[in-house]
Amino acid sequence: MKNSDIRDLSIEDLQDKLATLKKKYTDLTVTHTVSPLENPIQLRSLRKTVARIATELTNRELQS
Repeated sequence: MKNSDIRDLSIEDLQDKLATLKKKYTDLTVTHTVSPLENPIQLRSLRKTVARIATELTNRELQS
């Protein structure tokens, strides 16, 4: 997910997306611990997307 896509979302959408992606990241890390993922790079990209969304939420809270 690109930064421009993240900026277009509302705060509620960002919070929902953040919760969903955190759950997905947790599930992937557990799966990767048990048996290696076919594409472990997706862990990194998912972690970065979570960070982007969290940063955008923080920026919006600071602006208000």
